[in-house]
Amino acid sequence: MRRLVSETTLRPRQLILPMFVAEGLEQPRPIASMPGVVQHTRDTLRKAAVDAVNAGVGGLMLFGIPAKRDAEGSGGVDEKGILNVALRDLRAELGDATVLMADTCLDEFTDHGHCGVLDADGDVDNDATLRIYAEMAVAQAEAGAHVLGPSGMMDGQVGVIRRALDEVGHSSTAILAYASKFASAFYGPFREAADCAPSFGDRSAYQMDPPNAREALAEITSDIDEGADAVMVKPAGPYLDVLARARERFDLPLAAYQVSGEYAALHAAADRGWLDLRRAALESLTGIARAGADVIVTYFALDAAAWLAER
Repeated sequence: MRRLVSETTLRPRQLILPMFVAEGLEQPRPIASMPGVVQHTRDTLRKAAVDAVNAGVGGLMLFGIPAKRDAEGSGGVDEKGILNVALRDLRAELGDATVLMADTCLDEFTDHGHCGVLDADGDVDNDATLRIYAEMAVAQAEAGAHVLGPSGMMDGQVGVIRRALDEVGHSSTAILAYASKFASAFYGPFREAADCAPSFGDRSAYQMDPPNAREALAEITSDIDEGADAVMVKPAGPYLDVLARARERFDLPLAAYQVSGEYAALHAAADRGWLDLRRAALESLTGIARAGADVIVTYFALDAAAWLAER
């Protein structure tokens, strides 16, 4: 009876699995703060991606960790850079069997860890960064990404990327805009996973201020006007109110990112016997879907797909 009248249904096809691939690894490298998550080699990435597709996960979001970084994040543009090489690997392995997404941001590739290039005063230069994002987007589309995820929160990034893609014939490559990405404390474990913590300062100058929900909706509106195909709220759990308000206002596909800190916190509590991991993880994902997310990016994606299959 409960199943029959359930108002919210969670399915594996709604889940996107983030994956990390690191240049130069011979074996996968576990991420201490994120149990079960690793930096993959190119070979183990392919195998793990096939496993995720076979489990019914709806898509994969790829992050690359280069062996060398520079101030311009040139590894993100280089067709031989680890992220673009890995995208080609997965597209060759999987074809169109799943939705292949790429993180279109420079923080993993810059030696200072910020999401854009810096000006002479050490501030992030928004417009100079946009020019690199355009190159990066084209490189990722040509490497095989179906969807690009500009996550840097630079003003105008969606419009610049859309024009760059269209100009070279990649008009069918979609943009999942990180339209409402907050300057959150919950990103800590990700920065270990991607080795991308800022070497100075923080990202609050270009990410959203946590108290501001109306501003978040304005940011979403701007990205839709610039041509986004779908929009995202990040993090998910602490911002369910923003997610729900976005669902009421906008008709585009709406995504939410259950970030590394949310994942790590549930694991830490479960390790101490304070909660049941399976029940807590599925409850948290159901809450995100109930708030209005069509798509959920989560490190629980593979486990959740297995748990849902057992119901």
